[in-house]
Amino acid sequence: MRYFWAQLRKVNYSFMINIIGKRKVPFAISGILFIGSVLLLLIYGLKPGIDFTGGSLIEVSFTGERPDILQVQGSVTPLNLGSFITQPSGDDGMILKMKFLTEDEHQNILKAIRGSFETDENKILEDRVDVIGPAISSQLRKRATYTAIAVIAAIILYVAYAFRRVSGPVKSWKYGIAAIIALIHDVTITMGVFALLGRFAGVEVDLPFVVALLTIFGYSVNDTIVVFDRIRENLIYNGSDDFANSVNKGVNETLMRSINTSLTALLVLFVLFLLGGDTIHYFSLALIIGITFGTYSSIFLASPILVVWEEWGRRKV
Repeated sequence: MRYFWAQLRKVNYSFMINIIGKRKVPFAISGILFIGSVLLLLIYGLKPGIDFTGGSLIEVSFTGERPDILQVQGSVTPLNLGSFITQPSGDDGMILKMKFLTEDEHQNILKAIRGSFETDENKILEDRVDVIGPAISSQLRKRATYTAIAVIAAIILYVAYAFRRVSGPVKSWKYGIAAIIALIHDVTITMGVFALLGRFAGVEVDLPFVVALLTIFGYSVNDTIVVFDRIRENLIYNGSDDFANSVNKGVNETLMRSINTSLTALLVLFVLFLLGGDTIHYFSLALIIGITFGTYSSIFLASPILVVWEEWGRRKV
C-alpha cells in the first residue's frame, strides 16, 4: 500500500498552477493590504464599544410576549442616545447596553419601551441597571490581549511539535512562524477594515468582535496546517531535493479542499450577515473578512514563505 501511494505521488503534475513560482504577486498584494491596514489602525484606530469604554446596562423583562430585538431597538433609536447593543436575556428579558446615561435619559428609555409594548397583559419590569466602569473595561482589554498572545504562543508550540519529524530542509518551528505570519496578516486586515468602518460608519468593536478575531485565529491556522501537512507528506515520499516543487504540489493538492471548505462556511456567514439581525451583523462581517483572507493566506502566503526561508538558508551555506 505504501508503495502504491508513493507511485501515485509520482504522477506528472504539469497541469498544476505555479503558485510558488508566481509568489511575488500575492506577496505584493498582501504587503499593500497589510501596510494599508496598519496605517488605518494608526490613523483612525478601532472605535471601542461599551465593553471597552464603559457605559450603562439596562435589563427589562416582559410579563407577556417579548418583542424581538429590532422592535425594541426601533422604540429606543428615536431618543438619539448614540449606538447601543440590544440582546435577549433568558425567556422574557432584554438587555440594552449603551453610553453612560443620566437619570432623565434612563427614564426616557423606560417610557419609550413601555409606551411601545406595555399593555394590560404585558407589563414591563426593570430588573436591573448597572454601570460598566472604566476599570472593568480596562480589564477586558488586558484579558483580550493576553488571550491573543497565549493563542499565538500555543500555535507556534503545537505546530513545532506536530512537524518535529518533518524531512527538512526547513526546521519544524519555522512552520509555526509561517502560520503565525499568515494569521497576523488575516487579523490585521480584518481590523483595518473595521478601523475604516469605525471612522466612516461609526461601527464599534466589542467582545463579540474579539471572539470573531479568536475564531479567525483558529480557522486561519487550521487551513494553513492542512496545507503544511500535505507538504510534509510530499517531503516524506519525494524527499527534499526540490523543496519548492514539493511545496507547490502540496498547495495544489489541497487547493480545492481549502476553497470548498471556505465557501461552505462563507455561505452560512453571508446568510447570517444579511438576515441575522444587528446583534451579529458585524460579528458575521468580521468572520467573512477573516475567513476569506485566511483561505487566501494559507494558499498564497504561508507556504511561499517556507520556500523563501529555505532559499535564504541555502544562500547562507
